[in-house]
Amino acid sequence: MLKGLASYLDSIHQRDPAPRTRWEILLYPGVLALGMHRLAHWLFEARMYFLARLVNHLSRFLTAIDIHPGAKIGKNFFIDHGFTVIGETAEIGDDVTIYQCVTLGGTNPTNGVGGKRHPTIGDNVIIGSGAQVIGPISIGTRARIGANAVVTDDVPEGATMIGLKARSTLVPAEDWLREFIPYGTPCDEPCEELVTDGTRRVLALEAELASLRAEIEALKEARSEPASRRSGTDS
Repeated sequence: MLKGLASYLDSIHQRDPAPRTRWEILLYPGVLALGMHRLAHWLFEARMYFLARLVNHLSRFLTAIDIHPGAKIGKNFFIDHGFTVIGETAEIGDDVTIYQCVTLGGTNPTNGVGGKRHPTIGDNVIIGSGAQVIGPISIGTRARIGANAVVTDDVPEGATMIGLKARSTLVPAEDWLREFIPYGTPCDEPCEELVTDGTRRVLALEAELASLRAEIEALKEARSEPASRRSGTDS
């Protein structure tokens, strides 16, 4: 058990260089919230719903993180900072990282029957600050959800989603990703290449436009010369 805890704390340190020791990581609200959720989920599975909710409410009071006791969470789950909401039927894979103010929310069933209404998050997913992932959708393995993105549709494996409503950056994660990118938002390598290519294209179009304008001016001058000559002959 202690070995498993040490491995979990080390997995967090790999994603967050701020703490100097494992003892510091034990003070993280996300670590406490996950530990209390394990207990609440065990009570929930045993149909002791009131006790499960009691543990859930105590955890929310202490950490500002609300994880429904029914949510299923895999190994090495890390909530950095807090203020996160995870719904009842959410399913989270292994090595998932969530930053502050994220919601894994559900849709309101029209027939009043609960059922699956929260997202399923694949392994190694990163969800940036303020992102809202809503409904019974699937987020593929190694996908990245950028800060403040709103995701309501399935996300393919390795995609990076940004915006409101979220759209893919069309930069395939498997082609360039390091093991971990903070906040799930690529900053330099692929985006820089796209911006550079886009800038080159704009410059090429501007040069082509300038050339066309010069040709038009030359044609205008060529047409105006015979007319001026005729007017000079008539006089």
